[in-house]
Amino acid sequence: MDEKNTQTKYEEGRDGAAAYLEAEQTDSGASLGSFVTDLVKVVIVAIIAMLLFRYFVAEPFIVSGTSMVPTYQNHQYLVINKMTYRFHKPERGDVIVFRYPQNTKEFFIKRVIGLPGEKVKVDSGHVVVYNNDHPEGKVLDEPYLPSQDITFGDSKITTLGSDEYYVLGDNRLQSSDSRLWGVLPSDDIVGKVLVRVFPPQDFKFITDPTYQF
Repeated sequence: MDEKNTQTKYEEGRDGAAAYLEAEQTDSGASLGSFVTDLVKVVIVAIIAMLLFRYFVAEPFIVSGTSMVPTYQNHQYLVINKMTYRFHKPERGDVIVFRYPQNTKEFFIKRVIGLPGEKVKVDSGHVVVYNNDHPEGKVLDEPYLPSQDITFGDSKITTLGSDEYYVLGDNRLQSSDSRLWGVLPSDDIVGKVLVRVFPPQDFKFITDPTYQF
């Protein structure tokens, strides 16, 4: 093989290697760019899904204050179910988070005591509920209250509208609730307490009380 042919083959080989290297670098760059793009898409979708989940399904809530003692303590971390009341109305005994009717930027946690269309009053330290089953009124048995706890309040009867609820804190001596500021409109209800998650030793899925009513 003469020198000219050898030089030609060498140059062809060198050009081919350079072209292969350039193609490999181009493919590598394209793959990296594709990976970054896909990663950004995944992150965006995850954020959107998280926001949708929080807005429509469940949301964290930190207890502030002692109005629900002993059931819930100050600084406990809860998760509320925001979907449940899309399928049925709140029931007596449900612990709910809602916007304070007199300042909807504040959030309260209380227990549902009176339902739409019922009448409620506080009498001799107990809650009395009037409805179709008990037109003469019946004292509400509340097993979640401390045995020494007494419900103080005005003995006048509160009549609830078709979309109104009567709510009370479990700590009747330290709670700002329907006894003070009146009925709760259903539109202010955010959701029902689903689970207590923090501190870890207090972790518990919440069950509804059973009333002898």
